[in-house]
Amino acid sequence: MSQPSLTLPPTDRQAVRRRRLLELLGAAAIAATFVFLVLTQPADIAGGLGSVSSLVALGGFLLGALLLIVGVLPTLPTSTVVLIPVALVLNIVLGQLMGTSGLPFYLDSIGTVLIAVLAGPAAGAATGALSSIVWSFFNPTVLPFAAGAALIGFLAGVAARYGLFRRFYLAPVAGFVTGIIAGVVSAPIAAFVFGGTSGAGTGAIVSAFRAMGDTLLAAITKQALISDPMDKAIVFAIAAMLVYALPRRTTFQFPFVRRFRVLAGREPAARNS
Repeated sequence: MSQPSLTLPPTDRQAVRRRRLLELLGAAAIAATFVFLVLTQPADIAGGLGSVSSLVALGGFLLGALLLIVGVLPTLPTSTVVLIPVALVLNIVLGQLMGTSGLPFYLDSIGTVLIAVLAGPAAGAATGALSSIVWSFFNPTVLPFAAGAALIGFLAGVAARYGLFRRFYLAPVAGFVTGIIAGVVSAPIAAFVFGGTSGAGTGAIVSAFRAMGDTLLAAITKQALISDPMDKAIVFAIAAMLVYALPRRTTFQFPFVRRFRVLAGREPAARNS
């Protein structure tokens, strides 16, 4: 008997390349919008969507998120598509509550990490960006941080792909490292666009470092390196608990989970017909 081919048919390879191209274009659009915000430092963006800079940011991030979604959508089961709006609501509600609590944490990316673990880096990045875009209609100060939110989703998906959610104690470690990277990325936005005043609890830490003589960017970076790693460690731990709380048959419906053995344990046996 002839051995089955391990290579994809030409049409499948072309489809994969198209998806990869769309994902790369989406990531590039998000990155370019982030660079635009850092270079132009548009202080009027906090006033809502009435300014040119706000519309540019909204358009750039939205384009990037849509390209990511279009690229990854053919690989997503219906269960993921249905779960994304739930993840957005979870992010926004928890983020809004924490933003008014005075605590130096956010907890606004649990839904993003949940999608990333189940569906991969591109889906996680798209969910993170979309979360900030939707939230910005209620709180305009969130929009410039969409690039950081997308990065968190991407890194969570990478961590899941390489098995860091197979052991519960590794998930917070992955979150801690993600928080360091996300904090460094978000610091210029917080400094140049908002002057370090985008959050009540985090703003108090920034003020303390400023009183010690630090520059604004240095103070915000130090604050981010304190708050973000701990926040993301908590977020990744909560997301891991949520994933493992789902029925095993549900989690193993996700192709990403099956392909990369994201979770501990074997795939449940199929029911006999």
